[in-house]
Amino acid sequence: MDSMITAAALLLAHGDPLGALSRVALRDDAPALALRGIAMAQLGDLARARQLVRRAARAFGAKEAVARARCQLAEAEIALAGRDLDTCATLLADACRTLDAHGDHANAAHARYLEIRRLLLTGRLDDAEQRLAALDSSGLPRALRAAHELTAAGIAVRRMRAQAARAALARADAHARAAGIAALGAEVEWAARLLDAPAARLVTPDGQRDVLLDEVERLMASTALVVDGCMHAVHHRAVEIPLARRPVLFALVRALAEAWPHDAPRDTLILAAFRTRHPDETHRARLRVEMGRLRTVLRDAAGVRATPRGFQLVPHDGHDVAVLARPVDDDHAPLLALLSDGEAWSSSTLAQALGTSQRTVQRALEALAAGGKIQAFGQARARRWAMLPLPGFATSLLLPSAPGVQ
Repeated sequence: MDSMITAAALLLAHGDPLGALSRVALRDDAPALALRGIAMAQLGDLARARQLVRRAARAFGAKEAVARARCQLAEAEIALAGRDLDTCATLLADACRTLDAHGDHANAAHARYLEIRRLLLTGRLDDAEQRLAALDSSGLPRALRAAHELTAAGIAVRRMRAQAARAALARADAHARAAGIAALGAEVEWAARLLDAPAARLVTPDGQRDVLLDEVERLMASTALVVDGCMHAVHHRAVEIPLARRPVLFALVRALAEAWPHDAPRDTLILAAFRTRHPDETHRARLRVEMGRLRTVLRDAAGVRATPRGFQLVPHDGHDVAVLARPVDDDHAPLLALLSDGEAWSSSTLAQALGTSQRTVQRALEALAAGGKIQAFGQARARRWAMLPLPGFATSLLLPSAPGVQ
């Protein structure tokens, strides 16, 4: 490899895209095209970057399988940054197979970390955690070891494990410093700041207040019955009851928890669960049915008692009750959380990440745009949506999670 290509590659590895471009900007051979594409991606011009790495892949020829696979890997990373998640998945699978087959284990590991990041974006925490646990980063370059720890920290934050997240970020910072990559260090610093931002609102009989992730972790480890509005679940000691697939039951248990230690009136419960302010006998009958289902679901953590005016939550052993609400309690909070990364998303990709229909997402996007919270650009299939990050909140905790099977 000639000296200009080597110099440009080293500059890119240390986060200096302009320096790299100064050495290969006028060249159209395959290695130069690939480096130009990576440089443009680092500068934020994703469309131009994708064109360049595709040209490079074609220019490398059939006998240069590893070089072509590395171009595919670069295109997959660009697709992930551009939130083209389907294309990203296909490219990563093809590139990883080729790189493994030819012994390029470092780049194959990079492909696997990108796939884990894709899984995190779509709320598949269990899959992401399992795949990360299967990877051994000890023999990898420092930059990839930092990526490993950043991914571990991201999973820990979503699991509300503050101590594990802080430990992973400390390791990531050490690896980033050893790698000497300023952009990587900035990513670690940004992730660390999230741990010092409000992670949730704690609602108790004494009122409500913002809490950091450390306090959330302590609360989850306590004897309290916790109704978790961030992950749509109920926690009590070692018992976790996921209710993401049962929104009516979750709305009822949250209303009961917010009223505790008192009972919640029937009309309040009907409004929370069925969204109607004018209940009739059919709503009251349905409420009795749903309360029976809720008793069954909560049997290992609490009881539900009927009272003259409504229903009361009765935690086992007389323990306290607390509600964790999202730091931004908005009907469209998961959508805002996805958009808060500053990237441009299509409505189809947002629907995929949220696990809902594209039309539902489009209606929500139009409502948010009308409220001045987000902006759109482009037309038809090229239309994209974006916003600035929400200041002062750990927005990753608003992201959706793949619901557990009941």
